[in-house]
Amino acid sequence: MAAENPIPQLTLPGVIGVWAAAAVPMAGLAWVLAPLLASGWESPLALAQSLIVVLTAGMVWQFILVLLLVHKEQRTLRWSVVRDVLWLRAPRDPRTGRRGGRTWLVVPICVIAFALMEFLPFELAPATGRDFGDFLGSPDGQATVSGSWLWLGVLLAFFVFNTVLGEELLFRGYLLPRMRGVFGSWDWIANGVLFAVYHLHVPWVIPIALIDTFLLSLPSRRYQSALVGIITHSAQSLFLFTLVLMLFLAP
Repeated sequence: MAAENPIPQLTLPGVIGVWAAAAVPMAGLAWVLAPLLASGWESPLALAQSLIVVLTAGMVWQFILVLLLVHKEQRTLRWSVVRDVLWLRAPRDPRTGRRGGRTWLVVPICVIAFALMEFLPFELAPATGRDFGDFLGSPDGQATVSGSWLWLGVLLAFFVFNTVLGEELLFRGYLLPRMRGVFGSWDWIANGVLFAVYHLHVPWVIPIALIDTFLLSLPSRRYQSALVGIITHSAQSLFLFTLVLMLFLAP
């Protein structure tokens, strides 16, 4: 078995600093920039559209942030290094140390559990004009997406950078493997709390995001694979993008 590249640990200020570099811009984009853009946008869904655009930009920034942090740490962005230090490898059996094989079975279990948790009554009511479900469910929102290659592309980018290249890559790929030095065996809990509180841009999801810790941070830590969290979280994005695609194709 080839040796994997070592992962240095962050200090507590380092962990908080990375968290702030993601959370603060997202909050500013959602609560300051989006309303400013919406004020000059002649559309009944101006705020929702502005939010989608600026939050996509915020998650693209998170991807860039990860690349900058890894390059600073490893002095390279070679895939063989990035794969190891961001835990972009198959799940590792905690008993045998082997990767792949039957350990992949944890993924469909997490995906199903994640889907079922959507029915739990822990999410608070979203602020007016800021709910993505309302956007897709409204006649104006459906008309906006229908036949629009522009909005199909924007929403595809939104989903990809949300659960693959943005939030999950930052929290489960970069932060989680570097938090054990400060938090010890409680690193996955600390990671989940940071991930939940990161949602200052959509604070009504913080309660359910805390519960998601058990399906995103815990299995990613146990199996030392960010892919577990990425795939689990991306199942939600795949479902939503399927709805968007249906609206796009609607006559």
